[in-house]
Amino acid sequence: MSFQLIYSESYLKRAKRFAKQHPDLKEQYRKALRLIEQNPFHPSLRIHPLQGRLTGLHSVSINISYRISLEMFITENEIVLVHVGSHHDVYK
Repeated sequence: MSFQLIYSESYLKRAKRFAKQHPDLKEQYRKALRLIEQNPFHPSLRIHPLQGRLTGLHSVSINISYRISLEMFITENEIVLVHVGSHHDVYK
């Protein structure tokens, strides 16, 4: 089963800024997006639900330091990308 990724305007702005700041992560970022699309529960993504004010969102790993937060609408096969950035940026 594959999922449709939904890119909000705010996510695209953040992703563009992230790409400029971290050109060395371009391939890891693309790989993470492909995995999310194919199987958001793939073990290498280390998906987990967030808590507190971020309840309802999930986080996946690009690598040990960088994350993508997302909303998952599993019943509709859609995944809305919310934020991309460092661990600190995504969780603040």
